[in-house]
Amino acid sequence: MKKTGIAFVSILSGLLLAANAAFADTKLSAADAAALLKKTDETTAFTKTDFSAKYSIVQDKPGQGKSVLDAVMYRRDRASSYTILITGPAKKDKGKGYVQFDNNIWYYDPADKQFVFTSAQDKFQGSNANNSDFTPQHYSRDYTIAKATRVTLGKLSCVLFELNAAVEDVSYPTIKLWVTEDDGLIRKREDYSLSGQLLRTTLIPKYQSLQKYKEYSVPESMTIIDNLRGKKINNKMQYEQTVITITLTKDSFEKQSDAVYTKKYVEMMSK
Repeated sequence: MKKTGIAFVSILSGLLLAANAAFADTKLSAADAAALLKKTDETTAFTKTDFSAKYSIVQDKPGQGKSVLDAVMYRRDRASSYTILITGPAKKDKGKGYVQFDNNIWYYDPADKQFVFTSAQDKFQGSNANNSDFTPQHYSRDYTIAKATRVTLGKLSCVLFELNAAVEDVSYPTIKLWVTEDDGLIRKREDYSLSGQLLRTTLIPKYQSLQKYKEYSVPESMTIIDNLRGKKINNKMQYEQTVITITLTKDSFEKQSDAVYTKKYVEMMSK
């Protein structure tokens, strides 16, 4: 009986040691977590070159159908500047545009022929995307890491970051990020309110690059699900979502003219 008790304690001790070792392996050190989050910031920004691409923004409202916007985007991340020109397909949308410079974002509607101030937190053309979804993110600067854990997302080995806002000027006070540990690419993001309510979910299943610029990875598409706006259809809740598809061109990482990042350029291209 005594030997059985000793053996049981030994087995239990072994199981606890194994469990503790496995648990320890799921957590990153503070230094490793900070380094990976900084790397993630770098994957969303192209500071050594300009960037341009064609965008298709499809919003799906359950029970109401889909709406489509086509746009061209130009980014100069090292100067925190960008220009978005809406090219269609609807005539009523063609010519609208956004331009950011000097930390200000301006929206232009050719119908009014004037610019109005907007913000990174505002919705992009009434879709489920924010203006900030089209720009580089600064997670390591604007958030603190509450927790970083190794997890599996489908077949991907990821680190799940739980982040809390360190500054006031952010779209969401709390977010969760699923980041592939080997390359720092974001695969999933959840945005939460201060009360802990899930507001949005963003999925990025696949990235793309150009043969000439393999060091840069760009999402092929992003699906943004609004977890507050939806409708029950056939007793099943379906949420509004916006799918942003990005098409690269051979010139996507070539330098653009300085004139592209001005109000005058947006006005000119709206005609």
